Amino acid sequence: MQLIIQHLSKTYPNGVKALDDVSLTIPMGMYGLLGQNGAGKSTLMRTLATLQDADTGTAMLDDLDILNQKEAVRRVLGYLPQEFGVYPKVSATDLLDHFIVLKGITNGRERKELVEALLHRVNLYEHRKKAVSSYSGGMKQRFGIAQALIGNPKLIIVDEPTAGLDPGERNRFYNLLSEIGENVIVILSTHIVQDVMELCNNMAIIHQGRVLYSGSPMASVVELKGKIWEKSISKSDLLAYQQRYNVISSKLVAGKPLVHIFSEVDPSMDSPGDGFVSAQPDLEDVFFSTIQGDRLPAR
Repeated sequence: MQLIIQHLSKTYPNGVKALDDVSLTIPMGMYGLLGQNGAGKSTLMRTLATLQDADTGTAMLDDLDILNQKEAVRRVLGYLPQEFGVYPKVSATDLLDHFIVLKGITNGRERKELVEALLHRVNLYEHRKKAVSSYSGGMKQRFGIAQALIGNPKLIIVDEPTAGLDPGERNRFYNLLSEIGENVIVILSTHIVQDVMELCNNMAIIHQGRVLYSGSPMASVVELKGKIWEKSISKSDLLAYQQRYNVISSKLVAGKPLVHIFSEVDPSMDSPGDGFVSAQPDLEDVFFSTIQGDRLPAR
């Protein structure tokens, strides 16, 4: 099973080109869609979730035409949007039962068994009588996954699922998504690099509506070996370094900016000079260097 997206484009009435000739092949398993806010991730996710139309292009889930067979797609789709609203004072059991009815399952006994099975799977059964609105952020996201699993979907889309979660909740959510991703296609749309590195064997980087890279997270990191250099500088010098070097990122470490620059100088021969030392690249370096210069070839 795979999802094949070809030449998908979308321009909004205000002139913003949210998707610009997007083509991707997404296999079974966890697939990361990495990009900044406004990069086009949510537009792509809403299009694949049959919530809006594209202007041009195709998207096929095996033999299902996502853009033209929306009802059939919805029967095999699970979707956890970025903003997951709940009814106040409605328990997890009742709300999940409501979603199951909306999915077309009307037999009372079947619904009861499915509610219990799903709440057990996401480790919320002991909290089943509590109002979902009273849940922590991580518990709400796990409930969101429970409703996305109704009907044994072939494709699950989760949009920015770990934003705002504390480290413990994020780890529980990682474990749940990893388990789910063994048997279906799970698209994880996020701006959090760690999410993709921890969970996904394949990924794409999207920026200003265009796919700049698709392939393995680890392979993309390997491609940057010997090309990332770092140095701790004073805050007052940051602008000068940005003007002189190809600075791809800067973060405060012990109160001082630690800058990473991209340079293809051979580390065995020389360095960019000025006190820079070779740094072990990571996916964050891949992300910033890609969106700032498209230096990594698409695969």
